[in-house]
Amino acid sequence: MGSGVVVVKRDSSTFEAWRLTLSGVELTANRAGVLMIETARTLIVSDLHLEKGTARARSRAFLPPYDTRTTLRRLSLAIERLRPKVVVALGDSFHDVGGAGRLCDQDRATLAGLQMRRQWLWISGNHDPELPDELGGDRADEWRHGGVTFQHKPGTGATAEVTGHLHPCARVIRDCMRSCRIIFARIRSSIPPSE
Repeated sequence: MGSGVVVVKRDSSTFEAWRLTLSGVELTANRAGVLMIETARTLIVSDLHLEKGTARARSRAFLPPYDTRTTLRRLSLAIERLRPKVVVALGDSFHDVGGAGRLCDQDRATLAGLQMRRQWLWISGNHDPELPDELGGDRADEWRHGGVTFQHKPGTGATAEVTGHLHPCARVIRDCMRSCRIIFARIRSSIPPSE
């Protein structure tokens, strides 16, 4: 099997995660919508769209004002459970360029608390191409680990990539019931299997 082939195995101990190998990098996709590189203690998240509610309110499309707090709570639970040393946010962390400035004090403090004692990398997205320095962490357009490129938008020519821009989900229709669940990211490999 070639190093670029995606191999998926369900974690039989918890049924909450799937293990993948992409270009030699072992990844764990958690049903909470996060991806973990356990050997590097790195948590990958994408498309958090913090402050979407306040952005939409400006155009008179009102959403419940709890989106940021709920997202940060879910992120906090993932961090508490998985205990990463590094968090990489693959873009669209904020819904628009002004989102970081609209964070309320409590949400800003929660985010700062999540960043404590770990490295934090913000990958630029199409909704948030530049983030203010006061958010903490580092900034980049992409991040590489092993043979895999982690970025916001797909198609930059990387041999193996993990991206989140497409808001991927899995839709299942069974017995006339429709269900849609968010999945982590688009994972692509262009390396053919070896003979």
